[in-house]
Order: sequence, then structure tokens, then C-alpha cells
Amino acid sequence: MDSRLNGNLVDADYLGRPSRRALIRSGFGSLSWLAAGGLFGMRVANARSLDSTASVPVVDTLSVRVVTDSFQHAFEPSRSYGSVQVQRLGFAVAPGVPPQRTLQSEWGLALHVESTREGESRQVLIDFGYTPEALVNNLSLAGIDAAKLDALFLSHGHFDHFGGMAGFLKANKGKLKPHLPFYLGGEECFCSRELNVAGNPGNFGALDRQAIRNAGLEVLFAERPSILADHGITTGWIPRRSFENVLSPTRMSVGMDDGVGCAPAELPERKRNITIVPDDFEHEQATVYNLRGRGLVIITSCGHRGIVNSVRSAVEATGIDKVHAVMGGFHLAPHTIEYQHQTLVELSTFNPDFIIPMHCSGEAFAAMVEREMPKKFIRSSTGTRFTFAA
Repeated sequence: MDSRLNGNLVDADYLGRPSRRALIRSGFGSLSWLAAGGLFGMRVANARSLDSTASVPVVDTLSVRVVTDSFQHAFEPSRSYGSVQVQRLGFAVAPGVPPQRTLQSEWGLALHVESTREGESRQVLIDFGYTPEALVNNLSLAGIDAAKLDALFLSHGHFDHFGGMAGFLKANKGKLKPHLPFYLGGEECFCSRELNVAGNPGNFGALDRQAIRNAGLEVLFAERPSILADHGITTGWIPRRSFENVLSPTRMSVGMDDGVGCAPAELPERKRNITIVPDDFEHEQATVYNLRGRGLVIITSCGHRGIVNSVRSAVEATGIDKVHAVMGGFHLAPHTIEYQHQTLVELSTFNPDFIIPMHCSGEAFAAMVEREMPKKFIRSSTGTRFTFAA
């Protein structure tokens, strides 16, 4: 029986599974050596949950660097949009030597987030793009030191968001902080997937458990709204409560084969006894920062669950209805223009100060925002750094 009420995660679903009960006995947020999801030999725990809206962290500044996305505007100048500073990363050149490298763009998304609060800083890498070659190259050109990362975060289990992870971990072996926290939406992230797009069927990969083990990451399941590296929050699983359709460009295989895949016992009950499941992205989540005096900056890496649903979940989790910016992938490219316009109309009811589409949002939607809300629209590209200040 599905233990959800009107699409919302309820305690029976979250706490009823064996690994969750074990965590209750040892205390929420504590580390436990669990067999959760077949993660044998790993440090696995639940992320520290957001206990109340009064616990939402506040930050003074927030910088979001687009490490990897689909394209780059090398000649577009840096400038300010109101209080938002937008820095473009153009060419990697130096006096006296010819260029050696350039930013690599690809179908995928990776973001580096740096926040400050009363002089204290935190750095988080959100998603890992499609390939490690692009990710490692672009992190280097942007001057981002992996040794300074305070957490890693995976929005959902699609290859264009985790494909670069194993190679990134290997390239930074011995450099990352010990037991670096790795936040993700639960066991479903580990399921093997097949691409289910017309003309492009095939294996779409699985998250590499061994690479995570070798790196000594501390795996934190964040199925409910949770604190992210002290400064931000995750939305947890995002309920469907709008007109938005959840498309299924992939299907996931339930089960494990030689340590690859997902453990059925750790999935929602209705999915445990099914071999192939069309993706509904229950495990997907967004990240949120509460900027002092400005409101929420909401980052939706892909928005499969719907950008309106995602923003609503962020508002409800924090109890803050002022939205400063919505940025990331909105997964609107496959939809009709009419659907995209309805999305923009409903998104506008939150009255965000800025809308910054990336990745799978689609050029048609970006053009629509620029045309209908020119003062709210900011164009993004690989290498761009957005700095939000209180």
C-alpha cells in the first residue's frame, strides 16, 4: 500500500522502513553503519531534518557558479542586474603563452555554490554534469578548489547530473575533506536506468557505489526538508500539486546486480515488487537558500517534478513566501508553448525578483521570460557566476 497522503510524504513511509527505525533508535542525524540500499561498508545516515521554519538558516551572500551547462557566451560582458552581480568567464588566457584550455559545455548541469554568514563560508557542489572531463576541466578554470568543499549534493539519479561524479572523486582522491557529506534523495537515486526517448533508447547508467565507498563520503539521505551544510536546505521529495505533468524520459530497474542498482526494500512500497518502473522522480529535490532581507534563492537542477511544484515546496518548507530568484533546469523543453506559458503564468504568482533558466529549460522558455518579464530575466551560460547579496 502506498503510504502517501495527497502526494505528500508521511511518517509511515519515511520512518517505517527498517533502516529508518534503526536511525530512530540511534538518534536522528547520528551516523549508523547500515545496510541501507546495499551501501555496505559506508557511513549512511539521514540528513539533519528541518525541524521548524524557525530553523531555516539565513545567509548574507550567495554565489552560484555554473560549472557545466549546454553552452557558453564567451563575449557577453559581466554586469549587474539590480543587486545581482553577474560575472562571465570568457577565455582562459594569460600573457606570453597561447591558450591551452577552454571551458567545456555539454548536456548536463553542475553548479558550485558558496555562501557566507557572519564571516563564515560554506561551499557545496550541486550535481556533476555528464562527464568528468568537462567537470574537472571547468572547476580548474573557475579556480574552484575541491579541498574546500563542505558538501556534495545530487538532485536526482540521471546520468547528465551524476555522470562526472566518479571521475571527479578519482581526480580528487585524498584531497576532499574526510567523510565529506553527500546529500541525495534516497535509495532511488541508485537505481539503474534506461533512456526512454524516441530514437535514443539505451543504458543510462547507475550511480557508482564503489566510487563513493572509495572516496569515504558520508551518505546522507534527505527525503524530507533538511539542512544542507549549515547554510541551506533541501526541499526533500516534492509533491505534485499543480497542473504540471511529470514526464518519464527514463525508466528505472528495481534490484541490484553485482552491487549495481537499488535495493527494493529501501524504495516506496508500491515500487518494491516491480522490475521496471517509469521514472516519476519522487526522489528529486531542489536546494534553497534564505538570503537576508531578499528572500529565497531556489535552485532546481532539472525540475522534473515541475518548477511550480518545486517552488511551492521550497516556500512551504521554509515558511517564507518572498522568492528572490528561481534558477536551474525547469525541464520545459519537451513541452508545448502553451504548457510553457501556463508554467510562466503560475510561476509569476510567486513574484520572483529574477528567473534564471538553465539546462533543460529550453530556448523557447528562456525567450518567453525575456520577452514577457525582461526585468526579471537573466541569461545563464557555462562559467557564469551569479552573486546575490543581502
